[in-house]
Amino acid sequence: MIYIIIRKIDPSYLIDELEKSGVSKESFEIFSRKVNYMIYKIYDLKPLTANILKQEMLAAGGNAADAAVHRESITMKVDKTDVILMGNENHYRKLIWKLGKMKYWDLPKLGKELKRILEESKKQRFILLKNDERYDFDSLKIMGIINVTKDSFYPGSRKLNLKEILSTTSQMIENGVDIIDVGGESTRPGADPVELEEELHKVVPAIKTIKENFDVLVSVDTYKAKVAAKAVEAGADIINDISAMRFDSDMVEVARDSGVPIVLMHIKGTPKNMQINPHYDDVIKELMEYFDERINYAIEKGISPEKIIIDPGIGFGKRFEDNIEILKKIDSFKTFGKPVLIGASRKSMIGAILDGAPVEKRLEGTLAISAWCFFRGVDIIRVHDVKENARLIKTLKAFL
Repeated sequence: MIYIIIRKIDPSYLIDELEKSGVSKESFEIFSRKVNYMIYKIYDLKPLTANILKQEMLAAGGNAADAAVHRESITMKVDKTDVILMGNENHYRKLIWKLGKMKYWDLPKLGKELKRILEESKKQRFILLKNDERYDFDSLKIMGIINVTKDSFYPGSRKLNLKEILSTTSQMIENGVDIIDVGGESTRPGADPVELEEELHKVVPAIKTIKENFDVLVSVDTYKAKVAAKAVEAGADIINDISAMRFDSDMVEVARDSGVPIVLMHIKGTPKNMQINPHYDDVIKELMEYFDERINYAIEKGISPEKIIIDPGIGFGKRFEDNIEILKKIDSFKTFGKPVLIGASRKSMIGAILDGAPVEKRLEGTLAISAWCFFRGVDIIRVHDVKENARLIKTLKAFL
């Protein structure tokens, strides 16, 4: 049985992916001529399977389509190889049909996964809210941050009483926010956990007050199942869990039974230790495997596939170069067919890019990343500065 991870590749970084997959450099020029095709990368196939897949892709395209494998795949001197497929939709349809007829080496399973991804790529991403009302991601949505805690890394997001919360929410709505994200525990690097009762005391009244006074979607930023449950009772529409339901095993039941959508984020470690020498051999591959497991886990436990959002977790157990790689290849995560959320607002990677700029001076860098997300098809940006981001998006839309 093969474990299949397939992801989309943008032509702009095809050469980088060819190098990572050990493809012969002599063939780079040939493959670079096919950048106008749909490109997908399949990880860790046995050489025999990969070689068959390559031949069938060539046959499907009459040599117009192609597939790249490790330079030693044909000699079987490697235990596994990635395969990078290049072709148009018709080529893929022919390949999928042929794989379905080949009842060995799990090739039919591979064909089914390719078919699923092709079909998902045509769909508009959406979620179903608690009442199963459809919420479409027809454009980039803005999630505004309200932290009801004293130690969030950006002081401007701290709102410590109900008057401030109401005023900030009103301003965010006026400025074009789509979702308000309320959190009662700082998850900045090195942060200590907050006791359950303290978090409940902060978060639940804030959400209740917002929902009683405004017609706006609210998400609760928590990894504690009891906080999520009480927040939903108070009116929260979405659960935003930085641990993707790993820190609290009861979270999956809360998400399933409440019927609200859940954000599954990637984090390596915990907020307390996540930035202590994090390492990845291939950050995109590791995150793809993580989301594949988490999404399947959620669905197996009864959470509707239409109630899942994914977040690669910028800054959560990532080095600077990992964050850059994730943003550069953000389209990879659209392979899952789920809405993609990015939270990079005012984070340290922006400070590093801007010559050590402190958190108060990272707005321009944040807006640059928001623009990048707009053009790369991200569905939600989680930001501190709603007005500026909304105006940015409005301006960019004028050019479409």
